[in-house]
Amino acid sequence: MLLESDAEIAQVLRETRTIALVGASDNPSRTSFRIMEYLQGQGYRVIPVNPRLEGKEVHGEMVFARIGDIPDPIQMADFFINADRVGPLVDEAIAAGVKTIWMQLGVIDDAAAQRAEAAGLNVVMDRCPKIEIPRLGVRPIGALHAED
Repeated sequence: MLLESDAEIAQVLRETRTIALVGASDNPSRTSFRIMEYLQGQGYRVIPVNPRLEGKEVHGEMVFARIGDIPDPIQMADFFINADRVGPLVDEAIAAGVKTIWMQLGVIDDAAAQRAEAAGLNVVMDRCPKIEIPRLGVRPIGALHAED
């Protein structure tokens, strides 16, 4: 289902625990590097995905080449890649049993979103969790925070 309401997006953000960040970077000047750090600070486990960095670590997590290579269950795939590359990677996320597809700001692929919806996944497009989490006042269920 394409999630557009604040309540739907907030619920997904609250219930998600593990995120595959597709297009992760080890370069501190890249947005995906900073978003991964932010999400970890919010209590999410974020697993980086980038074939060029496979086997390295980013923010203390091993980088995998593909979503399907991650041995742990993934609830959300957050895509930091060009929209023209999203389609096959969304298909990979569907095959891996991901529950939510999240496409970052400027990443829009209606056909991939429709395939994900047809497979029963939640879809968020053209949004950033770093913006949505504080805007919606979301605190992930069961997340560990420094003030706890």
